[in-house]
Amino acid sequence: MKRLTVDLPGRAYDILIERGLLSRAGELCRAAVPKACRLFVVTDSHVGPLYLDRLLPSLERAGFETAAYTVPAGEGAKCAQQLSSLWEAMMDARLTRTDAVVALGGGVVGDLAGFAAATILRGVDLIQIPTTLLSQVDSSVGGKVAIDLAHGKNLAGTFWQPRLVLMDPAVLGTLDDSTFADGMAEVIKYGCIKDAAFLSWLEQRPSRREIMEEIEHVLYTCCDMKRAVVIKDERDTGERMLLNFGHTLGHAYELAGHYEKWTHGQAVAAGMVKAAALGTALGITPAGVAERIAALLGCFGLPVAIPCAREDYTAAIGLDKKGAGGSISVILLEQAGKAIAYPMEKSRLLEELA
Repeated sequence: MKRLTVDLPGRAYDILIERGLLSRAGELCRAAVPKACRLFVVTDSHVGPLYLDRLLPSLERAGFETAAYTVPAGEGAKCAQQLSSLWEAMMDARLTRTDAVVALGGGVVGDLAGFAAATILRGVDLIQIPTTLLSQVDSSVGGKVAIDLAHGKNLAGTFWQPRLVLMDPAVLGTLDDSTFADGMAEVIKYGCIKDAAFLSWLEQRPSRREIMEEIEHVLYTCCDMKRAVVIKDERDTGERMLLNFGHTLGHAYELAGHYEKWTHGQAVAAGMVKAAALGTALGITPAGVAERIAALLGCFGLPVAIPCAREDYTAAIGLDKKGAGGSISVILLEQAGKAIAYPMEKSRLLEELA
């Protein structure tokens, strides 16, 4: 088993990585939340039929009472209506402040269940069991939980660190290639912003088969980078912003597609290429970096450019949480493997994107 500790003062937790871990979840959850009597499992209509029958008996063998709640698969579940229904279901299950919520699914389930856990009864413990590559390398670690509003994604949320993160790489075998590729966008992002050697390592393994042969190393490397950043900047006011490389423009692409045409990973992929090209135009990113990133993303079938109207760029930049007043911190690359937050006037950024 690979283990990483997110060593936040008073709120430290482990990330555990091992094939077959799902069948041992009960004993590991018991160690993380020893006082809990009930575990309220939140999953979705795709993941539930695949893995609930494996998870619940393990939890029950560890002495937990369990309840399961299934939301529709997809981004549409991350809404206020589903959150309200989830709160009521938690009360129906007689959840108490010493009990815990388990998020079994991808990023949508993790965000929704995490926000519910953070707010029900003024906060109960949360255990993350991510089942997609994207959620394993990114969204399950670090404590950001949120729901979407009509104005945009993740606009209502908070920080709520889990008590434990369990990653079973074996569950990635049920992902379709498109969903796996979404996760690879975030994997490649880590190499771009923090680890040039890891980026080169990925370039030497340009296929799903090759990545899966060494998936434990991939998960450990990405989570270790995120863990280190979160410890330094839990509340996303400094270095943690670097994790959003490609996301400012990616959010514009998601908006342009009405959150239906492009997945988050696809939008981030195109956003990284555009951000690298922007950095080159500004004299910050060396020539050829954008093409290098595009070539690697293309190996996994990810888009490297997405059409976007000025009004969508304007809306996304206006909602971006890295912005303040008329300026914004754009995440750019000084070189492959090193990102910086580059302050720009929003009006100038829009001109550069035109």
